[in-house]
Amino acid sequence: MKQSHILALLILVISAALLAFSSKDLTTFSTFAEATKSQSRVKIAGQLAKADPIVYKPEVDANFFSFYLIDENEDKRQVVIKEPKRMDFERSEQIVVTGKINDKGVFEASEMLLKCPSKYKEEELALRKQAAVVGS
Repeated sequence: MKQSHILALLILVISAALLAFSSKDLTTFSTFAEATKSQSRVKIAGQLAKADPIVYKPEVDANFFSFYLIDENEDKRQVVIKEPKRMDFERSEQIVVTGKINDKGVFEASEMLLKCPSKYKEEELALRKQAAVVGS
C-alpha cells in the first residue's frame, strides 16, 4: 500500500471515531413524561415555575441548586443540579436541562442552559413607542 492510501485510511478511521464519540451528546428534546419512561439522558426545555420554591443555600452546599420546571406539556417537576445558581436565573425566558429522572421522580440535571431575555428588547419597545407618537 502506498503511504497516501495509508494516510487517507487513517484520516477516515479518525473521522469515524470522532463522529461516533461526538454523537453520544446528540440527545433529543423530550418531556418529563417521556423522560420517566426512558433510562437515557434527555434534554427538556421549559419555563421556571416561579410560584414554587427555588432552593440555593451556598452557606450549606454551594453546589446544590433546586427549582421547579414546567415542560411543553405543562408537566411540572423538581429539577436538581449540582452547580451554583446562575446570575439572573429568575429572569430567564427558557431553561434547557439535560439529565435523567431518578427513582423519586426528581429530574437530576447534569447540564443547564438559560435563554435570557434580550437586552435589546426594551430598546425596541421604546423605539416602537416613539415611532407611534411621531406617526400620530
